[in-house]
Amino acid sequence: MQLSPYLYFSGNCEEAIAFYQQATGAELTVKMTWGDVPAEKKQQPQKQNSPSAEQPADDKIMHALLHIGDGELQMSDSAEAVSYNGFAVSLSSNDPAEGKRWFDNLSAGGKVTLEWEETFWAAGFGTLIDKFGVPWRINVNKPATD
Repeated sequence: MQLSPYLYFSGNCEEAIAFYQQATGAELTVKMTWGDVPAEKKQQPQKQNSPSAEQPADDKIMHALLHIGDGELQMSDSAEAVSYNGFAVSLSSNDPAEGKRWFDNLSAGGKVTLEWEETFWAAGFGTLIDKFGVPWRINVNKPATD
């Protein structure tokens, strides 16, 4: 089983895809627009793929899938404004340079909420809110000791 966050964006999912690819080295494996929805399905309410009852414009993203390491990040545009509360997307690595790079890249244009530092549980850890308002926790695992 794999748990995969699904993020909704207020019409700027395409920009978020490019940002996350650059920031993390993510691979885009699926991208469909609302224009790709078959005509017969457009007559039905699109509640299943959008938090609003309205369907976003045809050029907006209906579904995208990014692979970041062994994890997945799913995303879509919404016709309504979105906000992110009560969760954070967490990225973990065993490589301190990779973790720091993710932290620096994802915080560009956003807000650092906890500066990057070594902790008693991690070789590196920091939290941020990216430029889209998505909260992140970046963690670099400490090597196990006997």
